[in-house]
Amino acid sequence: MPVTPPRPASLRGRLTLLSLVTTAGWMLVLTAGFNLFLGTRLRSEADGLLRTRAAAVSATVQTTPAGALTVRDPRDDSVLDTGTWIYQGRRAIERPRAPAAVQARADALAGTATRFGRLAGMRFFARPIMAGRHRAGTTVVAASTEPYSRMARLALAGSAGLALLILAGVQVVTRTVVGRALGPVAQMSAQAAEWSEHQAGNRFGTARRPTELAALAAGLDGLLDRQAAALRHEKQLSAELSHELRTPLARIGAEAELLLSRPRSPAEQRRAVQAIAASAGEMRDIIQTLLTTARAGMTGPVGRCDLVRVAERLAERARASGPAGPTGPAILVRTVHIACPAGAPEDIVERILTPLLGNALRYATDLITITITAGRGARIAVSDDGPGIAPHVVATLFEPGRRGDPRDGHDGAGLGLALARRLARTAGGDVVLARATPDTTFEIRLPPG
Repeated sequence: MPVTPPRPASLRGRLTLLSLVTTAGWMLVLTAGFNLFLGTRLRSEADGLLRTRAAAVSATVQTTPAGALTVRDPRDDSVLDTGTWIYQGRRAIERPRAPAAVQARADALAGTATRFGRLAGMRFFARPIMAGRHRAGTTVVAASTEPYSRMARLALAGSAGLALLILAGVQVVTRTVVGRALGPVAQMSAQAAEWSEHQAGNRFGTARRPTELAALAAGLDGLLDRQAAALRHEKQLSAELSHELRTPLARIGAEAELLLSRPRSPAEQRRAVQAIAASAGEMRDIIQTLLTTARAGMTGPVGRCDLVRVAERLAERARASGPAGPTGPAILVRTVHIACPAGAPEDIVERILTPLLGNALRYATDLITITITAGRGARIAVSDDGPGIAPHVVATLFEPGRRGDPRDGHDGAGLGLALARRLARTAGGDVVLARATPDTTFEIRLPPG
């Protein structure tokens, strides 16, 4: 049976736990420090009380000329007699009633220097009795430490209870504060998800927000921008594929229709099948070229080709299948240099030149000229003697979906020039309008081969 992995804790829970652990650590340190300080103070109080009692008892002891000790009892010496021993040497001359263990502990302190001692539940203090510079005896006093221990225990219990109350309060406050702090984050994330599905153009913008939320808004805006760019690229690629595939697909359809319309000789059938196969191969090359270019992105495709050969092949294809020739404009290929290599793959150059030649065939009256030159880079100029391009169209000529005159009768989608420029720039070159009218001229600029 598969084991379901544990669900990860929420950020709110993690932050609350972190706050509780941190607070518990500080409370532990503070509680321990407070109780340590209190214990030290209580011991100091007990020691001070014993010192005071020992000094008071020593004041009641007198030394005779013979060196014996006598005790001068005050009017009310009940307090002094409780837990008080007076020794001359090791012999006790004043001893209270006490258990044997207590008596033994007091006797052990007789004759010693100033010092403290303790027994279970009691604390002792020994103080020498001096006669001039000589030690005449020892005063030992004792007091129970139970009141101090009780106070220390009460303080420990109280501080522990207070720490638990503080931790409970911190837990409630932290969950509330963290929940309110993360609320805008969850709201912005949900808003970004909604926009990505239904309103791709919306953005958070630069409205005033806390620093962290402003950084989150900028990151989400960047993510939405990249998603929108990816969608635009996908739509553009689909449109370009459909635009470039229309011509060979139309040829396939026309040849197939002719094959089915009437009986044809074996030679005619063979030529029709060859034309269909050639158009299908052209469609395959177009798809491969556009997909390769799309994957290449900004790095640009690598390759080299002879521009003259590409131009002559496209011109021959146009003469054979288009309006060029006796019933249409003539196509003239001129070269300024014998060798005109370009630093771009042949299939890319063909896809750049095809829409320019197609536009020229559509608008030319008598002549289309393809002029190829080489210098610092390779140049292909495509000129036609058509009516030219209106001035108000020039600024938007290379925008996808824009056409010079939507009422000119052809069914173009306005993607040819945009595709040609994009492919040229991907290859490190460009496509520009060199002349609008007369003799409309587009120039393809490519890096040298």
